[in-house]
Amino acid sequence: MEQIPWWRTEFSSGEADFAYKAITEGRISQGPIVARFEGLLGEYLGVRNVIATTSGSDALLLSLWAAGVRPDDEVLIPNRTWVATAHAALLIGAKPVFVASEIDLPIISIPDLKKKITSRTKAVIPVHMNGRVAHIDEVLEICNEREVTVIEDAAQALGSRDASGSYLGTKSLAGCFSLSVAKVISSGQGGFVVTNNDDFASRLRLMRTHGVENVLDPRSWKIPGFNFRFTDVLASIAIKQFEKLDTRLRRLIDIYRKYEVGLKDSDNIKMIPLNIDGGEIGPYIEVFCSARQLLMKHLRNRGVESRAFYSDMNGADYMGVGREGRIATRFESEGLYLPSGPSLRDSEIDFVLESLSSFNH
Repeated sequence: MEQIPWWRTEFSSGEADFAYKAITEGRISQGPIVARFEGLLGEYLGVRNVIATTSGSDALLLSLWAAGVRPDDEVLIPNRTWVATAHAALLIGAKPVFVASEIDLPIISIPDLKKKITSRTKAVIPVHMNGRVAHIDEVLEICNEREVTVIEDAAQALGSRDASGSYLGTKSLAGCFSLSVAKVISSGQGGFVVTNNDDFASRLRLMRTHGVENVLDPRSWKIPGFNFRFTDVLASIAIKQFEKLDTRLRRLIDIYRKYEVGLKDSDNIKMIPLNIDGGEIGPYIEVFCSARQLLMKHLRNRGVESRAFYSDMNGADYMGVGREGRIATRFESEGLYLPSGPSLRDSEIDFVLESLSSFNH
């Protein structure tokens, strides 16, 4: 039985051919192909500056560092996010403070944000989980009043928009995106930061290359930095992936609609919704099921791969929350990723839905 994977990353000969061309022309490290990719992204997202990085995780780390977040500063982070968001704060010595999510949506709770923000808060990172609008306008209003930096984690949100039509990740000081494997476009690894603040962009570019404009001829050490550079080889792959972005986004909407129709009458499997009509597009199909482990076993027996949601952030002992600060959510106990992604075939969706309909618990 052929297994239906939870995600299938799709590459074609175009990526391989373009990467081969970069290699044969000696375009190995960061160079003109990276610059071209940054220009394409800037034009698409309508931002003045794009800074490509080694990963989405490094995009977050670099942005916090460049924004002046220092050891012992507090950074407010949603309890529902991928761990890279919290690790970026930890690695520069800041203290992550976890904000509750909404009960049925994995996005930041505005009431809890208002409770958690203090004079020690240096930055807030709203996370646009699976392309959902993380109340960005309200977050900006709250933070601007207190002169707190906002950095958007848009790793899962490339191409998703808010009700005003603005792309997620483009409204704050910085938006951080990922090009890792299970994303709508992928270069294997990689990421980028977008910003309309030219001074901040200049700082990001310096810090991306050890704080110098030209690593081959460092006339002076201007500011601290590290090696966060993207490469022309990976940028070649990313450019060919970018050419497919609009087609893949449309496909993600079609896939969501098929699952939505197929699960609308289910009593024990409920989709975690996206506001497709409002501009939200997410790469993943997410559901709640109170009998998650039994459902995963049932799907596995039928050759269907699924993935349980990862744990809430405050469940990691090294985050320093303590048992008394633990916030239990249904996301970590009931959340499940079903087969997703733009390469998923209609016949595979039909089989998944048939498999789900045969699950009785």
